[in-house]
Amino acid sequence: MHGLHLTADLHQCQCASQWLTDAALLGERCVLAVAAAGLQAVAHVVHAFPGTAQGPGGVTATVLLAESHLCVHTWPEQQAVTLDVYVCNFGGDHSAKAHLLMAALVALFEPGDVVRNSLTRGRITA
Repeated sequence: MHGLHLTADLHQCQCASQWLTDAALLGERCVLAVAAAGLQAVAHVVHAFPGTAQGPGGVTATVLLAESHLCVHTWPEQQAVTLDVYVCNFGGDHSAKAHLLMAALVALFEPGDVVRNSLTRGRITA
C-alpha cells in the first residue's frame, strides 16, 4: 500500500469565479486534468453547496482513480480551495503523475498563497 499523498491549501484565488462555483464545469476540468497527468479516472461525483449570506456556495469534486483519488473543495466566499491527491504506487510509481495533477489544479485556481504538504504512505514491500 505504498503511495504518495499530496495536499494543498490555496488562498487568495484569482481565477474566474466559475471555477469556484460551477460544479459541472469543475468536475469536467478535474477529469480532464486526471487524464492529462496520465492517471485513470474510474468514476467522479460533484456536489454544489447552496449559497449563504456570505456569498455563493462552494463545490466538492471527487474523482475516483484506478490509482486512488482526487478531491477538490472550494470556498468562493473566502477565495479558497483545498486539494487532495493520493496515488497508490502498486504496480508502478505514480508520484510524478500526482505532482503533475496537483500542479495543473493549482494553476487553474491562480492562488496568491499556497500551503503544500506531501506524505509518503505505507511501506514498500518486496
